[in-house]
Amino acid sequence: MKKIATLLLLFSVSIAFAQQPNKIKEKGSVDVNKFRQNYDLFATPNMYRTASGAPGPEYYQQQADYKIDVELDDKNTRLYGVETITYHNNAKESLDYLWIQLDQNQQAKNSNSKLVGSNKTDPAMSPQGFSRNYLEDKFDGGFRIDFIQDAAGKPMKYTINQTMMRVELPKPLAHGQTVAMTIKYWYNINNYMLDGGRSGYEHFDTDGNNLYIIAQFYPRMAVYNDVEGWQNMQFWGSGEFALPFGNFEVNITVPADHIMEATGSLQNRSEVFTPAQLQRYALAEKSYDKPVIVVTQAEAEAAEKSFSTQKKTWKFKAENVRDFGIATSRKFIYDAMAVKLGGKDVMAVSVYPKEGNPLWEQYSTRAVAHTLKSYSSHTFDYPYPKAVSVHANDQGMEYPMICWNWGRPEPDGSYSDRVKYGMLSVIIHEVGHNFFPMIVNSDERQWTWMDEGLNTFMEYLAEIEWEATFPVDRGPARLIVPYMSGAQSGLEPIMTNSESIRQFGSNAYGKPAAGLNILRETIMGHDLFDYAFKTYANRWKFKHPTPEDFFRTMEDASAVDLDWFIRGWFYTTDFNDIGIKEVKKYFVSNNETKEVKDYLSKRRRRRSGVDGPMVYLVAEGSEDYTPEMNKPFDPKEIIHLNDYIKTHFTPEEQAKLTVPKYFYQVTFDKPGGLVMPIIVEITYEDGTIENQTFPAQIWRLNDAEVSRTFATQKAITKIVIDPRQETADIDLTNNTWPKQDTPSKFD
Repeated sequence: MKKIATLLLLFSVSIAFAQQPNKIKEKGSVDVNKFRQNYDLFATPNMYRTASGAPGPEYYQQQADYKIDVELDDKNTRLYGVETITYHNNAKESLDYLWIQLDQNQQAKNSNSKLVGSNKTDPAMSPQGFSRNYLEDKFDGGFRIDFIQDAAGKPMKYTINQTMMRVELPKPLAHGQTVAMTIKYWYNINNYMLDGGRSGYEHFDTDGNNLYIIAQFYPRMAVYNDVEGWQNMQFWGSGEFALPFGNFEVNITVPADHIMEATGSLQNRSEVFTPAQLQRYALAEKSYDKPVIVVTQAEAEAAEKSFSTQKKTWKFKAENVRDFGIATSRKFIYDAMAVKLGGKDVMAVSVYPKEGNPLWEQYSTRAVAHTLKSYSSHTFDYPYPKAVSVHANDQGMEYPMICWNWGRPEPDGSYSDRVKYGMLSVIIHEVGHNFFPMIVNSDERQWTWMDEGLNTFMEYLAEIEWEATFPVDRGPARLIVPYMSGAQSGLEPIMTNSESIRQFGSNAYGKPAAGLNILRETIMGHDLFDYAFKTYANRWKFKHPTPEDFFRTMEDASAVDLDWFIRGWFYTTDFNDIGIKEVKKYFVSNNETKEVKDYLSKRRRRRSGVDGPMVYLVAEGSEDYTPEMNKPFDPKEIIHLNDYIKTHFTPEEQAKLTVPKYFYQVTFDKPGGLVMPIIVEITYEDGTIENQTFPAQIWRLNDAEVSRTFATQKAITKIVIDPRQETADIDLTNNTWPKQDTPSKFD
């Protein structure tokens, strides 16, 4: 059924006259439209990575398999290891040498990592801090390589360049061939509480024990791929790790009174657990609603005092993982429960010292189970046999199937909501990293946001699924406003290499997560976004995606043009600021307005496209406006319109016409550089509220301002842009009309 509002639009088209150019421009211009496509930003698709964002028919990835034997020297806090790496070359080209990561070398005395940061003189510091900075010898970390041998036991030539080691091959490694090498090494384990680091040990003065979280503990193969060849960028500390997938067999020898968890499936549980612990673990495998304590606090407290001189070896195997992590201590309590995912059982596990209780016993393993369920629902069923949360003070770090997490109560066992929710957040986040980047294996050395940003977004979804009022600190668009409204001199685009980001948390975690929320909540909607995001996760699980693979997949699977959003949000530091510039009220009139007369005096009616009888709309306060016009619209009072209705509609059809009473032209301006949808909340005189959203494409022909006419049944008393703060608008002072609530001028 035709509506009066549509008729008025047709009759009043002449009031929106386009300004004609006065002269031809002397110079041309390049396309700077915010909706231009991203061909200038993205690499050309090829047979390895398609234009759709999916792996191509020639896609390949390398494989590195490890057999490792390590022994922990608890007394001297040192780790000794021997590993055999079998490297599979699946690239079409031959390789003359291999690059291996020596990330522990960041802790070496001669590490350049300590020299690249600005270091001002601190005007005051603790005696301990002064002593460590100026008096004491620096920690002597870093790998000591005893030898590298080939499969026949012959020495292999190698060169160490800080955190990278090049191993030269006696002959090129051709496509489809493998090479094996054995490396013997050792290193001093860092006290991460004093020397920093993503792994190491914490020492407990109260009982003399150490709690070890061991990672980057073996020379690890670098990634070789179709995008940049070897990813052999140095490890400076911020950009994390790029690693190939492979299979691991790892034997770890520790003091006999230690309890351990690690990546992979434990092969000799009956040799390292007591009969009572084995029985409890069997119960945990059938407990789906609550954790079962496998190693009790009483057992852990007894072990704390033993300092056994005997040894035992824990044996683990893991398939199709990119890395390996270990947590071991005689202080560990151990609990576990089963999680049903995709028709199979996965074990959710926590290990923690008594210093973590009662908080950890109550929440940790439940949070692990919840995370696996939440993330699986948005991506794919978690494929590994377990996920482990390790309590490590002041830590938050992830490895396949295992992660270290912050959250320690006070010595008396009390804890604040800040500690409780902080612990839950970090557990959800670090366990969630199993999905991004441990399975969807992006290059963290290059693009931190691809794992941290996507994972922070997923963490937010899991947190509000845990508790609707969860005190989230990242995810919703409003939370990134302080960062995006900051001085441009302190900002970089998200698409900046990890080592060149200043505000790391906001740039690599918060802003990408907020952007994904904007896509899901405002631009794409849940159905389109969730399908596309799940498509990306499934396309690239156990593979190596690039940012472009993600961007292209999100468009390919949704039919939503996101180039404008990707360019603005990820490749610039532009901010969003949309305001209400002006609201004009219009009244319908029989009389030709001066505006129309002036226009038609310059152009013939036929050229104007408005030949024949017309309906006129008069702006309040204009030259043609009179106070008598200030009343609700009645089509019977407009001669030509009334004649048209009677001529073209039956009485029954006339009764069904929607007749607006009020007309408002709202002009929106955009002081910010980003384009965004315009979300409008209209409040009427009776208190009812209506919401309308105009797609971002409304800005495609004018990046400065746009106008919309609202024909309404009721008088408008208030208009608000983005009332729920969905678009990271940095200035809300221009989002409301009127500036201060005033009564409507309509009676």
